[in-house]
Amino acid sequence: MLKSGLSKALLSALIGLFFVVSPTFAKGRYSHYALGDLAAATPSPVSGGLLLMGGGDRNHDAMRWFFGKAGNGHIVILRASLGPEIGKEFYNELGGIASAETFVFKDRAAAADPKILASLKRADGIFIAGGDQSRYVRYWKGTEVEDILNAHVAAGKPLAGTSAGLAMLGEQLYSAAVGSIKSHEALADPFGAANTIERDFLNLSLLKGVVTDTHFKERNRLGRLFAFLAKAQAGRAAGLPPMLGLGVDESAALAVEPDGSGRIYATAPDGGAWLVDGTALRDLPTTGPLVAPRIRVVGIGAGSVVHLPSGEVENPVFTRAYAAHGGKISEVPLWSIAIHGGAGVIDRGALTPEKDAAYRAGLDAALQAGGAVLGKGGTALDAVAAAVRVLEDNPLFNAGRGAVFTAEGRNELDASIMDGRTLKAGAVAGVTRTRHPIDLARAVMERTPHVMLAGPGADRFSAEQGLEQVDPSWFRTEERWQQFQAWKSRQQAAALDPTHPFGTVGAVALDAAGDLAAATSTGGMTGKRWGRVGDSPIIGAGTYARNGQCAVSATGSGEYFIRESAARQVCDRVAWRGESLSDAAKATIAAVGAIGGDGGLIAMGADGRSAFAINDLGMYRGRMAAGGAPETAIYADETLKD
Repeated sequence: MLKSGLSKALLSALIGLFFVVSPTFAKGRYSHYALGDLAAATPSPVSGGLLLMGGGDRNHDAMRWFFGKAGNGHIVILRASLGPEIGKEFYNELGGIASAETFVFKDRAAAADPKILASLKRADGIFIAGGDQSRYVRYWKGTEVEDILNAHVAAGKPLAGTSAGLAMLGEQLYSAAVGSIKSHEALADPFGAANTIERDFLNLSLLKGVVTDTHFKERNRLGRLFAFLAKAQAGRAAGLPPMLGLGVDESAALAVEPDGSGRIYATAPDGGAWLVDGTALRDLPTTGPLVAPRIRVVGIGAGSVVHLPSGEVENPVFTRAYAAHGGKISEVPLWSIAIHGGAGVIDRGALTPEKDAAYRAGLDAALQAGGAVLGKGGTALDAVAAAVRVLEDNPLFNAGRGAVFTAEGRNELDASIMDGRTLKAGAVAGVTRTRHPIDLARAVMERTPHVMLAGPGADRFSAEQGLEQVDPSWFRTEERWQQFQAWKSRQQAAALDPTHPFGTVGAVALDAAGDLAAATSTGGMTGKRWGRVGDSPIIGAGTYARNGQCAVSATGSGEYFIRESAARQVCDRVAWRGESLSDAAKATIAAVGAIGGDGGLIAMGADGRSAFAINDLGMYRGRMAAGGAPETAIYADETLKD
């Protein structure tokens, strides 16, 4: 009997040691489960780190990383629903830890229970499970549990969260206080009451300035993360950097070392994380749907390294740009460039097949030059200059070599360039010796306090700046000379080249940083007199760029473009009237036409989409975007994607 009684007592003690349900803790406030020896020494040193899990099946390698950070010691699991399942998985299936202890909170009062607090304080690693993050906020905010979680991480101990347990770890968090919001709902009303952004909860230095989300790719949550960032940054001090959004796929876990470097563990080949740059999501209107033309998103994969909280990503899986408008999001080009080579082609019979092909090849070469700059991460300003230089060297176009002649038989060249980021601009008029007038316009912008230089002074400045000088004969071509001779003898427009009466070249571009730029260059009009200057070097008439709005380069009867402030007008229509870029471009050309002007323009939007508008003439034109091939067109009935 005694022997039997001892055996039962021993068995009972062993069960209590390895699996405990503790009704003495609870009184309805929480449940407690434990596996392992809670009193055992921690086998290995403990070091800090964060394990950010997307909410699906737990990657075993990621969990072993977390256990290793916890010294393979005592893991405390926090929940607000369900029971001991995760503890059993950790202790029985994965193994390698001294104990797995689970607390399931049922109300806020449990956050003051001394036994829970004692377990949390001695924990080597804390794992916050999924469920409903609104419960975590209600139960823990302003309690000692919150303080202990912050102190745990600050002391160099690891913390993990999955699903709701990850969603609550950022500096600001979506609390789901009125139910889980979907992307289309959040995009439709990002500042509304349903988008419940919580502040002043946890304070984890590695997630400073970060908002997190989970089940990311699988539940199409990119749109709502945009909305989270927009609301989280409302009223954010201008001196603070933009916040970041971090979404983790269900099949992935991001393991972040104490130095902030994070790597992906994934159970699926395409599992990873998404980093959203909140720059474009600051200071937005607080009513209506989310409107943002360009939001940068970087993919973090198994071969990537992300640095938190800065958000720098080494070897990203992708870098994309998205636009938000009308309650929806769409991917837009990471970079884009559009060019024109002048207007004037009336019908397909005006060019021989050989001339048609030559023009298209020239446009293609200019697009390739600008695209090469942008594809290597270069600036929009460098890209438009590179594209225009190619056109200035091509005698088919009326800019640089191949420019038309003045009434005095000279080549006098005009050019301008504008930086949409800084609103700085430079222009030159009537220059005669600079091989690339666009480079001289840029030098005016960057090396002088002025916007425009003209005539001999501009020539002298060019030489002083060391820009490439050529003899004026460099610009002369026999075809242009013969056109000039015909003009001299007949003094009428019919003597001009009917395929190219408005021979200006230009480029507009958006780079990967979201900056816009525009550039225009021309030889002007055949037979121009008295130092005539058209719209090409006039900022706001032939050239304009402003970040967040658009970039424009025009070609045509310049006096009319000047009178309509055509280039600036396009951007104003976008900014102040809310017109689409395509509609704004077409309306502006219609306004030019209404007062007697002919020609066309190209425009680039803040989202990287381009627009082309022609006033009943053809226009040599083309476009190219990241990941795509150059597209060119000449005739009015040819279409390029707007």
